[in-house]
Amino acid sequence: MDLKTKLREVANFPKEGINFIDITTVLQDAEALKECINSMKEKIEAFGDFDLIVGPESRGFIFGTPLAYALGKGFVPIRKRGKLPYKTISVEYELEYGTDILEMHIDAIKEGQKIVIVDDLLATGGTTKSNIKLVEQLGGEILGIVYFVELSFLNGREKLKGYNVESIVRY
Repeated sequence: MDLKTKLREVANFPKEGINFIDITTVLQDAEALKECINSMKEKIEAFGDFDLIVGPESRGFIFGTPLAYALGKGFVPIRKRGKLPYKTISVEYELEYGTDILEMHIDAIKEGQKIVIVDDLLATGGTTKSNIKLVEQLGGEILGIVYFVELSFLNGREKLKGYNVESIVRY
């Protein structure tokens, strides 16, 4: 199945000049969603043995949780500031219009655990770089990173040099 044909491009969203890649069309299509999850699962299995899947809010949850279930692994959420109930570590990162803060529980990852990061889309790589900082701050080792969609023209892989990065659909 060509999953790229199942995605919807929305012109000028969230602002003028941006073509937004809408994944909801894949989420609504049972066969496309199954194909997407199975394709991501194959990419993750190729990394070798690992301990946990980490996914950032919110679309990393959509793909990370079923992948963790399918692979028999735990799932660790990364959330925006103030959303996690226990003690956290945090990292501030740049957005096109300012900064934001991401957090992870201080006990989410143990020293030496092998981690796979899962998210819906690789654009500039800034959010993933922040995820990596949180994981590594707790002593985790990034085994690989898997995205559903990659906007290769934004060169996000450049920020992630040295990490094993995979994607299912590329623009």
